[in-house]
Amino acid sequence: MRQVALSLLLWMGTVALGHAQATEGAPQPPAKLSRKEQRALEKEQRELDKKLAEAKAKRAAAPPLTEREREMSEALFVEGVKYVLLEDYNKGLEQLLKAYALNPDNAAVNYKIAEANLLSGNLRDATNYAEASIRLDSKNAYYYLLLAQIQASQKQYDNATKTYAALIKQVPNSGNYLFNLADLYLAQNKLPEALATLEQAEKEFGQVDEISFKKQQIFLKQNKLDLALAEGEKLIKANPTESRYVLAQAEMYASNNRLPDAVRVAQQALRLDPGNPQAHMILAQVYQQQNQPDEAAQQLKQAFASPALDIDERVRILVGYIKQLPSPKESVNQLARDLAAETIKAYPKDAKSYAVAGDIQTLTDHKKDARDTYLKALRYDNSKFQLWQQVVLIDAELNQTDSLLAHTDRALELFPNQSSLWFYNGAAHLLKKQPQKGVKALEHGRKLVANNPELLGQFDAQLGDAYHEMRLYEKSDAAYESALNSDPNNVQVLNNYSYFLSLRGEKLDKAKQMSGKVVKQFPDNDTYLDTYAWVLYKQKDYAGAKAALDKAMQTTKDGSIIEHYGDVLYQLGDKEKAVVEWQRARKAGGTSDLLERKLKDHKLYE
Repeated sequence: MRQVALSLLLWMGTVALGHAQATEGAPQPPAKLSRKEQRALEKEQRELDKKLAEAKAKRAAAPPLTEREREMSEALFVEGVKYVLLEDYNKGLEQLLKAYALNPDNAAVNYKIAEANLLSGNLRDATNYAEASIRLDSKNAYYYLLLAQIQASQKQYDNATKTYAALIKQVPNSGNYLFNLADLYLAQNKLPEALATLEQAEKEFGQVDEISFKKQQIFLKQNKLDLALAEGEKLIKANPTESRYVLAQAEMYASNNRLPDAVRVAQQALRLDPGNPQAHMILAQVYQQQNQPDEAAQQLKQAFASPALDIDERVRILVGYIKQLPSPKESVNQLARDLAAETIKAYPKDAKSYAVAGDIQTLTDHKKDARDTYLKALRYDNSKFQLWQQVVLIDAELNQTDSLLAHTDRALELFPNQSSLWFYNGAAHLLKKQPQKGVKALEHGRKLVANNPELLGQFDAQLGDAYHEMRLYEKSDAAYESALNSDPNNVQVLNNYSYFLSLRGEKLDKAKQMSGKVVKQFPDNDTYLDTYAWVLYKQKDYAGAKAALDKAMQTTKDGSIIEHYGDVLYQLGDKEKAVVEWQRARKAGGTSDLLERKLKDHKLYE
């Protein structure tokens, strides 16, 4: 059994004031060191022995402590330990140093002073006192462990390595610290030394899983795959009923492109543990590498059907599919949706299940289902702004104004500083014919926009429309101008601004320039052609207006555009044809309030 970690030992305040009692038994041989390290260790040991002899001589020459001095030293020590445990290191050191003044040759006092200095960040003094504690008592493992920790915290890994080697040599029955020594060698990438240390530990402790795992790590770093696999076989042989060792071996085969062996060992794991999701995952990976997508998909489905497959592992795999979506292969899209559905089935109360499923549904063009799935995610965790954002975007894309208004209202209760939510909330109010509420939301949200000219332009475009609806024409024009400052090519703004100017009969030259710019970019769009025609109509260029509308009439089904065409024909003197077009406009719908009078009197009203 390995001893407890040093970090716990540092909090032990009951170290005996006398020398620690050595355990029985002969000292164990140290880990195998290089010749250079061995000479350095021997030199260090000679110096330590010399200092220890000098300290003993000094103690022998000094008068012994009186009983009162001993009691006072012990009381100061206990008081110092108390303050260290309370993390008041200054007071702790004050008491411990008083104990040291009375009894400087006490190893436990030196040890505790070293510990207090380490915890307070004074690593130089911590090193000195820790070294002193070892000189005074070379058989106490805790003293070596403290010094090694101090050295490692300063990245003095060579020194820490030597300290562990000295511990193993000097302290009886300390072979369990061979594991710490091996870790230090690994931290320094000294693979041969780490391997030799682990082999020494194996001689002492026999077959230990940790040893085999660390040896595998070393062999893989040394590109010695066969040796790493041999360690895996040892683990399997020692633990014949443990599927995790078999799975680890299968993963090693798979990651090193030994695919037939990976399949064989993964199937062995399934015989030990039928339905093990990790075994199915390995097989899916192998079949994918072998370009067998159907077999890989089947294995993934079996893995996801297991409740033992962790939610985070599921999400990791599904995110991999998200990066491929939408796929030209419908089978891939469907597989992603199926795996997401299995994840929800296994974790029905975890928001992550619904969130990742919603992403997959969105990317595979199942928008309405995605919106509903995101809303279910929000039942379990409404703190994720991204989920609310996805819901709102889908509401807008589906033109579901009531849902857009309801969801933005709810989201703004949680995220009142998110400008995009105010934008969609304002747009929803405008669509609901509530321009005052829309303007209020848009003006507030616009103030929250920072370093985003594109979003600022979108706010201004919506405000331009809203102000026009409220007949606040100066504000409308100013908003449109601001939007065009952000994006001079904003088609929506260019079209709406020019159309509203034409309706008012104002700035018609500017309106013609803006609308012409849009038509040049989209020469077949009936809406933009209608705007351009109406600007020309207001300029009494009826022939130009007819030419634009002739082109629009080839595709349009919009009643208002057809009505405009009738108006143009009337102005050109073709009154009979104008009436025919007005009749067509009535059937199409969406016309002006004046259409019925035009049809009744066969006369143009404006």
